Amino acid sequence: MDFDSLRTLLEAVASGEQSVADATERLRELPFAEIDVAKIDHHRALRCGFPEVVFCEGKTPEQLRKVARELLDKGDILLATRASAAHFQALAQIAPAARYFEEARVLIVDNRETHPSVGHIVVATGGTADTPVAEEAAICADIMGNRVTRLYDVGVAGLHRLLAHQEVLRSARVIIAVAGMEGALPSLVAGLVGVPVVAVPTSIGYGTSFSGIAPLLTMLNSCACGIGVVNIDNGFGAAALASRINQLEPAP
Repeated sequence: MDFDSLRTLLEAVASGEQSVADATERLRELPFAEIDVAKIDHHRALRCGFPEVVFCEGKTPEQLRKVARELLDKGDILLATRASAAHFQALAQIAPAARYFEEARVLIVDNRETHPSVGHIVVATGGTADTPVAEEAAICADIMGNRVTRLYDVGVAGLHRLLAHQEVLRSARVIIAVAGMEGALPSLVAGLVGVPVVAVPTSIGYGTSFSGIAPLLTMLNSCACGIGVVNIDNGFGAAALASRINQLEPAP
């Protein structure tokens, strides 16, 4: 239940359309609901602005279906990451509106009447091999209510490719920079703009990239200011951080 749903519930009680007992029962379920495979945090949207997100790795399709049914019974949005085709097939049995983004391994169900799209987040990648992680970030940021622009394959091996899009970069409120190999892209981007840069190291690269350790260290050691670094291949985490920054209210 989000803030709008809570307001609607209270208005229904005030108008007599819903009894106090029924409203109390619904509110009692807000903190969490315990099902046989998980404890579902229905209060997450009220506390954090977006419902609980399902991490599918380690869950069977049947477990996902049970979790999804509980979330969708109480809300309008489902976001699931690291999902397989089998997870999608299980979800589609209870949610025909489910969409599966195979490259990003993301599942979404969005039953809202309107889809908010505020601010501006740019998602940039060093190379095309970074696209799956970038797409996880872009899709998650979009369903979280942000306007998203993709700017792919603009890494430092061809510096002119990034410099050709400086106007787009400067129009963003937050930039997610996704890169493997040596991971230099966030440093370059942060030296061109005055907005926060969320750096995402990927596990793309040859041997001494150490499956993302090298770009992670590069990003952590950047001499450019205004960079925050998330974990290797963590496109979702980057989207969540960028979304909160993008949706901050201006200071009074």
